[in-house]
Amino acid sequence: MQDDDFSLFQAELRGVKPLKHDRADTGKAKPDRARLATLRQAASVRVESIKVDGLSDQFVIDVGAEDPLYWAANGVQEGQMRKLKLGQIPFDGSLDLHGMNVEKARDTLWEFLAEAAKFEVRCVRVTHGKAVRMDGRKPMIKSHVNTWLRQHPQVLGFTSCLAKHGGTGAVYVMLKRTMMDGRDE
Repeated sequence: MQDDDFSLFQAELRGVKPLKHDRADTGKAKPDRARLATLRQAASVRVESIKVDGLSDQFVIDVGAEDPLYWAANGVQEGQMRKLKLGQIPFDGSLDLHGMNVEKARDTLWEFLAEAAKFEVRCVRVTHGKAVRMDGRKPMIKSHVNTWLRQHPQVLGFTSCLAKHGGTGAVYVMLKRTMMDGRDE
């Protein structure tokens, strides 16, 4: 009986070629952690060195000195924006743009938001002021900040602050966090 089993087995294996190696293919190779760390570092350095920030002045939204500011990106929950507006999300950084020209304010704001994103900060305050201009036109820095924040990729939303934090002369800005605490949207 066993001879029959063996001959049947040999018949089934006819034409099969033996393997040339004795190692199994376990799928993808493990990532080279040192190489990945180098690539991540290079990517972060590259981002910081780019001065073209994508914040356009082509269509600045003019706002009045006392106009409250409010904007939320698509998908941001109303409840989160309500908490932001009520000052219930603590801000972990603050930037004052008083006395700066538009270019200096743009560069400073861009660098400040990049730094906040690097440290996974959830909320910051940006004081833009509400200077009423002598020529009667709308406040320049406030109008630009209102426009720039809508364009910045890290900004989920912003709203004018409570009076104790600057009122309509400042905004709370809610930022995306990429690594900690999961998704924000």
